[in-house]
Amino acid sequence: MSNEAQRPRIAVYPGSFDPVTNGHLDIARRAARLFDELVIAIYAFPDKNVLFTVDERLSLWQEVIAAEGLTNVRIETFSILVVEYVRSLGGCALIKGLRSPNDFGTEFEQSLMNRKLAPEIETICLLTSLDHLFISSSRLKEVARLGGNVDDMLPAAVVRALRHRFGQ
Repeated sequence: MSNEAQRPRIAVYPGSFDPVTNGHLDIARRAARLFDELVIAIYAFPDKNVLFTVDERLSLWQEVIAAEGLTNVRIETFSILVVEYVRSLGGCALIKGLRSPNDFGTEFEQSLMNRKLAPEIETICLLTSLDHLFISSSRLKEVARLGGNVDDMLPAAVVRALRHRFGQ
């Protein structure tokens, strides 16, 4: 058996995850079935206003994954080029979730750049489940901020964190 056949297949699911939604969790569950190990990689410095710090986002994901019992999933943060991060872990794939044609356009362009920078790393796109098609972190934060019910669109830990953050 070659060394490559013995080495675990590691995939990285990167994102800002501010906060993690049931849609993100669905993609993580499905990706975890496809690989020996899945690393959910929280980007520390996204180019957008975040509600939760990187440590809070890390903690929320850890609580969600523990509740799910996904033993082949770990959560980390990163602040370097994503393909360099995947390489540093010995990973072979990037996982991306797609909800819309707009997501496809953005992910397609990023995937081409990543392929140029790291041709050995594959990008795997998983289509969202129909139940999560309309869910986005930014939309859910706004609904929660205004007191709307987001309980069935977010993991319980995130619902609690949003209620605490917004004093509800």
